[in-house]
Amino acid sequence: MVSSVLCRCVASPAPDAAASSSASSPASVGDPCGGAVCGGPDYRLRLWSLFQTLDVNRDGGLCVNDLAVGLRRLGLHRTEGELRKIVQAGDKDLDGQLDFEEFVHYLQDHEKKLRLVFKSLDKKNDGRIDAQEIMQSLRDLGVKISEQQAEKILKSMDKNGTMTIDWNEWRDYHLLHPVENIPEIILYWKHSTIFDVGENLTVPDEFTVEERQTGMWWRHLVAGGGAGAVSRTCTAPLDRLKVLMQVHASRSNNMCIVGGFTQMIREGGAKSLWRGNGINVLKIAPESAIKFMAYEQIKRLVGSDQETLRIHERLVAGSLAGAIAQSSIYPMEVLKTRMALRKTGQYSGMLDCARRILAREGVAAFYKGYVPNMLGIIPYAGIDLAVYETLKNAWLQRYAVNSADPGVFVLLACGTISSTCGQLASYPLALVRTRMQAQASVEGAPQVTMSSLFRQILRTEGAFGLYRGLAPNFMKVIPAVSISYVVYENLKITLGVQSR
Repeated sequence: MVSSVLCRCVASPAPDAAASSSASSPASVGDPCGGAVCGGPDYRLRLWSLFQTLDVNRDGGLCVNDLAVGLRRLGLHRTEGELRKIVQAGDKDLDGQLDFEEFVHYLQDHEKKLRLVFKSLDKKNDGRIDAQEIMQSLRDLGVKISEQQAEKILKSMDKNGTMTIDWNEWRDYHLLHPVENIPEIILYWKHSTIFDVGENLTVPDEFTVEERQTGMWWRHLVAGGGAGAVSRTCTAPLDRLKVLMQVHASRSNNMCIVGGFTQMIREGGAKSLWRGNGINVLKIAPESAIKFMAYEQIKRLVGSDQETLRIHERLVAGSLAGAIAQSSIYPMEVLKTRMALRKTGQYSGMLDCARRILAREGVAAFYKGYVPNMLGIIPYAGIDLAVYETLKNAWLQRYAVNSADPGVFVLLACGTISSTCGQLASYPLALVRTRMQAQASVEGAPQVTMSSLFRQILRTEGAFGLYRGLAPNFMKVIPAVSISYVVYENLKITLGVQSR
């Protein structure tokens, strides 16, 4: 039924199509694209026939329930989420259903997008897609599948048993399915903007051309920034405890979590648990904006003509963008450490702290620990990306039967695991950075280098000394990710961001 009403680009129109038109049916119109898309003047009549078949309650509109029942009768099974996407995409008057004109407009617009995707997959430009072309296209996006899996994908669309897909087979399969772009797999699995664990070293998100043109990208960034601010504020006590343990804990001063909190509250009251959080939240906006702009410029320098970068390109571009962003806001990192370590009454605020550092230690003090901080970007971003891609591919190969959408729980679990692995790999460098930032404030203390501080820690505390404060750091990961995700999703709704 579906195949019979969809346009056949090489087929001629039925000779008696006009005669079969009833007074209640929409009038046949001329071919709007000269046969390139719609296939003939009877196109609207065939779409009207399909519309009536899907309109199960005969009210002149297609709601999610109509589509579910109607498509099921035609042998097409779609999830409620997929059908909701179809209605949202075509519902111009926002009445929750598609009238006939909206239905026609949606199918025509969707078909044009599918044709572009088909052409991008047709690497040989022969009008057909084979298993090797599917494997190559997904490999370009960082998704590795076997030839058997590619053939399984082909068989789901291949009607004539040739093990290749022509345009009509591709279009028939996808036209009443919300998928418009093969990079949907990547979009489903985008994770960096919603995971804020306090260390903003992740590789930036990829934004589609449509998102950049419609201005949705900045709304995603604002939502991510707001989520990060709430998340960091909620987990600030654990973050300050981590900094104190990194700097003050040793074999002779074995600071535990309960003891650390008790010490902070005794010294400055409950309010002191949030010392350093203000500057930590303030640096989100400039860091995210600079990283995004740098990432977009570096993508152009990389010279990739892909809408979505390959994995190694993302790592290079993301690491360089992270280095540029960190270099730009690094003085704020130093201020955050100093504010977290300050005693009650030592500074009246962030500006007072900055003025005193500048007067006593000079401009160089604002870049103490800069080298280990820059070196930490590569292992953090690299391992985070590699682990996430590994988990993503494992899920896709094992569980992605009907949809590439992994669901919220799988996304959160994969993001949490990959971020944790990235932090674990770069943690010794982060600890050395923090100690260098702190030791610069001690009057008369020798100005240590990164290598000498590594040797000193290993000599006096052993390898375990490089992981002081790791426990509170890991304790904040799950609440930070959960809070940032919930806030991110709510801010997206408030800002009118379309779900990806």
